[in-house]
Amino acid sequence: MGMKYSMRGGLLVSVLAVMAIFVAGRVPVPDANKLPVTPNTSFSPGEELDYRVNFGFFTVGKAITKIDRKLYTVQQKTCFKIDCYGETSDWISWITRVKDNWGAYLDTSSLNPHISYRKIREGKYRKDELVTFNHQDRRVEVKVMNQNTGVYENPQSYEIPQNAKDLVGGFMLLRVIDFKKLRLGDTLSILGFFEDASYTLKVMYTGKETITTDIGRIPCHKLVPIMPDNKLFDGENSITAWISDDGNKIPVKIQAKMFIGSTGIELIGFRGLRNQLRLVF
Repeated sequence: MGMKYSMRGGLLVSVLAVMAIFVAGRVPVPDANKLPVTPNTSFSPGEELDYRVNFGFFTVGKAITKIDRKLYTVQQKTCFKIDCYGETSDWISWITRVKDNWGAYLDTSSLNPHISYRKIREGKYRKDELVTFNHQDRRVEVKVMNQNTGVYENPQSYEIPQNAKDLVGGFMLLRVIDFKKLRLGDTLSILGFFEDASYTLKVMYTGKETITTDIGRIPCHKLVPIMPDNKLFDGENSITAWISDDGNKIPVKIQAKMFIGSTGIELIGFRGLRNQLRLVF
């Protein structure tokens, strides 16, 4: 099934949402009834990453990802609690005010989501969504809050692919790719779930490049998702992501060509990294 895009809430959310969507399910997993074990030496509790969101030459917002310092038990599984926040800069808030939070409890072994949630605040638009994953039965239960009553409405159930990822789970799965096994031009398949539908996407590995940031020059791997036809992004190769070529595998920069201009996010700060960030001079 194809992916859906929306400009609701303006540029910031559209970019950040698709950035998260396209990384979901990036690492292939075996077709087995039990949850896979996904080796992770890239991140740990207490990590925080800060990003600047750009449109052309202008900074229009910021984004932050945080891994809680504590581990949680959900569905009898030990989980990371991970939150991603995005909001507009003060100077652009006269057009629209955006302050969103996507979060998930991810299994520390498989990196599969057991519960995910979204708290969307975009202008006058509000949405609170809670998703519970049942990977054994390959289904999710989606509940959306009635904004008038403050009570979640009756849940909707959907079928999902094996070991499907949500937005946050996909973002973190990006961090455990074994780039040593990839060759130039290799394509990875993506399986995930978002809102009310499963989706499939292809992502191409296009080599290495060093990116200059406010932090310094960071050697990176480069990935390009093959985008389906849509009304938001300009062409099938319209998004490029640079992932640090070190033990952390941090998303350093993501750039997108939209029909209304070029936009993207760039790493500007970090705390609590599990490994030393690699810089070149």
